[in-house]
Amino acid sequence: MKLAFLLYNYFPYGGLQRDFFDIAMAAAKRGHTVDVYTLEWHGEKPIELNIHEIDVSPMRNHNRYRRFTEITLPLLAAEKYDRVTGFNKMPGLDIYYGADPCFEHKARTLRNWYYRYTARYRHFAAYEGEVFSPAAHTQLLMLSEIEKNHCMHYYNTPENRFTVLPPAVGADYMRPANADDINQQFRMEFGFRENDNLVLCVGSDFQRKGVDRTIRALAALSDQIRTNCHLLVVGLDDAKPFTRLANRLGIEQQVHFYQGRDDVPRFLFASDLFVHAARSENTGTVILEAIVAGTPALVTANCGYANHVRRADAGLVNPMPFDQNEFNQQFADMLTSPKRGQWRENGIHYGETQQLYGRAELTVDLIEQFETDSSKD
Repeated sequence: MKLAFLLYNYFPYGGLQRDFFDIAMAAAKRGHTVDVYTLEWHGEKPIELNIHEIDVSPMRNHNRYRRFTEITLPLLAAEKYDRVTGFNKMPGLDIYYGADPCFEHKARTLRNWYYRYTARYRHFAAYEGEVFSPAAHTQLLMLSEIEKNHCMHYYNTPENRFTVLPPAVGADYMRPANADDINQQFRMEFGFRENDNLVLCVGSDFQRKGVDRTIRALAALSDQIRTNCHLLVVGLDDAKPFTRLANRLGIEQQVHFYQGRDDVPRFLFASDLFVHAARSENTGTVILEAIVAGTPALVTANCGYANHVRRADAGLVNPMPFDQNEFNQQFADMLTSPKRGQWRENGIHYGETQQLYGRAELTVDLIEQFETDSSKD
């Protein structure tokens, strides 16, 4: 098949981007021709993919996305692709891979009312409507039942257009037999002591992922607990606002930022607690990655994969609406709880007994099988 994959930006460390890459490579390995259309590609360009970077002059994001669509749609029509799959919401898609949360729901629950009168809102609402409208024919691959329900609520999308994909984790996140050695080597390399409590946050949108909430929870610990506690933040974003917050709270020496890295499993194997205090999160694959790595997890209930923490009994879920004081207490409790070892073992067992692997291959199966408008020509 001749396949087109569309996404606005590629960089190696985002969850959506990682999903895209795995799916694109799985399709290429099956012998399909895979053309990728994007505004920006950061990182190595694999020879298996034909990558087309669309040159758009600098402008506000929503205008760049509009211009990307205007340029790309004629190219897609000329090439006569068997399937056009988008990893962002935009017109012209046969298939949408829904790694992002419902924009309309976020606009109505996380924004002030006047946001809906902005040009930015009008653009993203219109593009989401192009995908989920009852009049559209886009097949919808969703990662979360919650987000599926949000989209059906706002757009009255027919349910038969949705397929909810199973969760997925890379096999390299499963805790290896030498995890204790990895832990020891990691601490020596980064200058942490054996008895230090290492708390890990992973994500490339620090504000949305709630890094500030975790910094405040660290600052709220008693002196006795906080002395040996360090927060490690891995992801691509501007750390300056969060560094300033740590400075104001007097814990700047205990908050460490590591720009996007390829060795996140090693960080998980060495950490004592994983925290994902997200304000908005479609799924949160990193939650599953922490569970199967054997790292107890504290996550907010609005994360699509928070239910896996409950099912696995691998940590605690902070209820909604979010309350910083309650979160602070759960944070402190998890660092001192006698259940820490049991949470770790429960997570490892969950990873060994659940079907959490192979989503990229399943997605390619569905792309091959779907009957789309373009496949009827």
